[in-house]
Amino acid sequence: MDSENLTVLIVDDEPDICFLLGNMLKQKSFIPVIANTLKEGLDMLRRFSPSLLFLDIHLPDGSGLDIISRVKKDFPRLKIIMMSAYDGPKEKNTAMEQGADLFISKPLSRELISQSLATVMNLNI
Repeated sequence: MDSENLTVLIVDDEPDICFLLGNMLKQKSFIPVIANTLKEGLDMLRRFSPSLLFLDIHLPDGSGLDIISRVKKDFPRLKIIMMSAYDGPKEKNTAMEQGADLFISKPLSRELISQSLATVMNLNI
């Protein structure tokens, strides 16, 4: 699979995370789309049909954990990478049980993002 022209939705309420992750994705030829709430994220999913979703747990209008199974049902081919500074076993297990493809811990690094993309998108980057 080639990363060029693949849309990636980032749902996170931290502007710095969105900016840095978006820039990393652009450097790898992805097209990042950003939402700061669950509601915005669900709207963006319908509008852009991304291939990948980076989803934070703690958002202003709820928990990303609460929408994983619904998103997977509506978009079965979508890959979901959960990300959070709250990375205890309970959060990781819940995310994976609900259908997340991967769980990564904040703070994010360039290496972690590259490894995550390679893992869930089957990319050699």
